[in-house]
Amino acid sequence: MMFASCSRLFMKAFQSLFLLIAVTATSLLATPAWAADGRPLILVVGDSISAGFGVPVQQGWVTLFEKDLQQHVPAARVVNASISGDTTQGGLARLPALLQQYQPDLLMIELGGNDGLRGMPLQLIRKNLSQMTAMAENEGVMVMLLGMQIPPNYGATYTDGFAALYSDLADQQDTLLLPFLLQDVATKPELMQADGIHPTAAAQPIMAAAVMAELQVWLESLE
Repeated sequence: MMFASCSRLFMKAFQSLFLLIAVTATSLLATPAWAADGRPLILVVGDSISAGFGVPVQQGWVTLFEKDLQQHVPAARVVNASISGDTTQGGLARLPALLQQYQPDLLMIELGGNDGLRGMPLQLIRKNLSQMTAMAENEGVMVMLLGMQIPPNYGATYTDGFAALYSDLADQQDTLLLPFLLQDVATKPELMQADGIHPTAAAQPIMAAAVMAELQVWLESLE
């Protein structure tokens, strides 16, 4: 009888401990990572548009964005892992190591422009971006897509399909989205370099502000 009573007491204690662990784990998962340690890290994986081709590093949109972000979240850090000429395939290949090294809270993906300019199949571009998004989300990392658009060199069907794939992916995979990073820049010659592809230093604050405005909704949700 005494053994049976001890067994019941042990089981009750075990159940209580299990419940406590479950509740604690649920609470931790529900708490945004950067709200917990106060040092949010945003990782930007992009091409020359984010690497700041033809623009001093300190004047690039990523640097300006980080300074603006720190006005809202002083401890925030932004790592710019963008490489000029990179493609979605290159970004996909680099991402596992980047996620492991930096363990970001938010991943910004600004890729696809070089794929589109080369006429790469839309399905391949979509697949690569989708895999990058899924890879990050599986690690508990929020994703923001920074969409691009391309000139109509390959016809309206391809150009429209390219522009639409970012919003389609954002809907399907529940990511944050800036539909077109160069929205208020690309159509203004004075804000574009001579190649007609890369924005000038004067355009960088506009791009940084556009990213910040889109991210503001998420920042408010963490307060």
